[in-house]
Amino acid sequence: MDGILLPIIVGIIGIAIGFIIAKGIEKSKGKKLLNTTRKEASAILKEAKIDADAIKKDKILQAKEKFIELKSEHEKVILSREKKISDVEKRIRDRESQVASEVDKNKKLNKSVEQKEKDFSTKLDFLDKKEEELEIMHKRHVDMLEQISGLSAEEAKKELVTSLKEEAKSDAMAFVQTSVEEAKLTAEQEARKIVLGTIQRVGVEQAVENCVSVFNLESDDVKGRIIGREGRNIRAIEAATGVEIIVDDTPDAIILSCFDPIRREIARLSLHKLVTDGRIHPARIEEVVSKTEKQITQEIIEVGKRTVVDLGIHGLHPELIKAVGRMKYRSSYGQNLLQHSREVANLCGIMAAEMGLNSKVAKRAGLLHDIGKVPDAESELPHALLGMQWAEKYGEKPDVCNAIGAHHDEIEMKSLISPIVQVCDAISGARPGARRQVLDSYIQRLKDLEEIAFGFTGVQKAYAIQAGRELRVMVESSKVNDSKAAELSFSISQKIQNDMTYPGQVKVTVIRETRAVNVAK
Repeated sequence: MDGILLPIIVGIIGIAIGFIIAKGIEKSKGKKLLNTTRKEASAILKEAKIDADAIKKDKILQAKEKFIELKSEHEKVILSREKKISDVEKRIRDRESQVASEVDKNKKLNKSVEQKEKDFSTKLDFLDKKEEELEIMHKRHVDMLEQISGLSAEEAKKELVTSLKEEAKSDAMAFVQTSVEEAKLTAEQEARKIVLGTIQRVGVEQAVENCVSVFNLESDDVKGRIIGREGRNIRAIEAATGVEIIVDDTPDAIILSCFDPIRREIARLSLHKLVTDGRIHPARIEEVVSKTEKQITQEIIEVGKRTVVDLGIHGLHPELIKAVGRMKYRSSYGQNLLQHSREVANLCGIMAAEMGLNSKVAKRAGLLHDIGKVPDAESELPHALLGMQWAEKYGEKPDVCNAIGAHHDEIEMKSLISPIVQVCDAISGARPGARRQVLDSYIQRLKDLEEIAFGFTGVQKAYAIQAGRELRVMVESSKVNDSKAAELSFSISQKIQNDMTYPGQVKVTVIRETRAVNVAK
């Protein structure tokens, strides 16, 4: 037993001794590692302190530089403010010196005014005394004359007036008798001179020059294309524009006849486009006429703008500008309405300037005085009142509105601009050759013809052609059948016969056209 335990005990003791030795070795190694770590940490701390000091120094230097920069900027701001303050103080000192000099001048002026007032009062007293002396002397003279003549002053005046009247009557009778005798001798000769002078001064135009336009062609071959097969093209153009197209033997030309200048211009431009393009057929004709109507509308606006700019008128409403443009295609007694209105505007401006009034307002009223003659739709109001309503609607001044409404005495004149516009309108219309009553009444008769046709139901378009000898009426096929078309033609002719006065005969042609349109998709 002892032999077994001894080796075990010895082994255990050996293991314990080995464990103790291993522990000692590990402990010494740990001490060495700890010492090494402490040394490295202290070295790192030293390096960190050195880096921190360097960073701190850099930051301090940067802060000092920033402070110096901010300080210099602040000093600049302070210097600029001080300079502004010094400038302001200088201006204040200059103004103070100016005020002081003005005060001195005023004091001197007051002194001189006081002295002049004293002198003036002295002179007034002297004049009053002289006036009293003159009155006394006048009374003495009158008394002396009354004593010498034996008449009072009133009686002497009456006798003098009576003698002058009798003398004037005798002189006037002698002058009248002499004038009558001379007139009897020279009446026929003077009358001839007056008539001849009047005829020579008046440049009379013919009505046809205002109702006809000539459209020139490159060759007579184009006439056939304009007429079309069985006349369908020319009928389509006349139906679309309301203008009569006369194709005769005139070489390289056709004639467009219509009393309305706008229709005539639309027909002329449409024909030019059709001939230039080369495609002439009813559908193309309607398309071109529609585009040309839009083009004419735009041109009317441009004409109005140019007119307003030329006259130096500003702030005019667009609708009034459009009305001014429409004047280009309107005549009054044969006188172009736009030219007449421009002439009246210039005359009004000159006359207002001569009288010391506002020439711009006068020009404005002169240009707009006849805008009631170009309405979009027919109105029963006189053109002056209609124009005044338009001007009020579109914000014109009361003086301008009153001048428009009063230029034919429809309303009372309330400003000095109104008589100026009336006078200048008369000047423009009264100059030799400016107007013709016959043409205006002729155009009015054609308009009345068309209005009679529009008074019947189913009428779509109506055009007076052949100088008023024919009324061409287009009706809606859905509302008027063939039998009603004949009745409508008869009714219109009877209405014209009963309500109008006209030379010769008026032919009423009612056209009913049926179209079937389908679209291939």
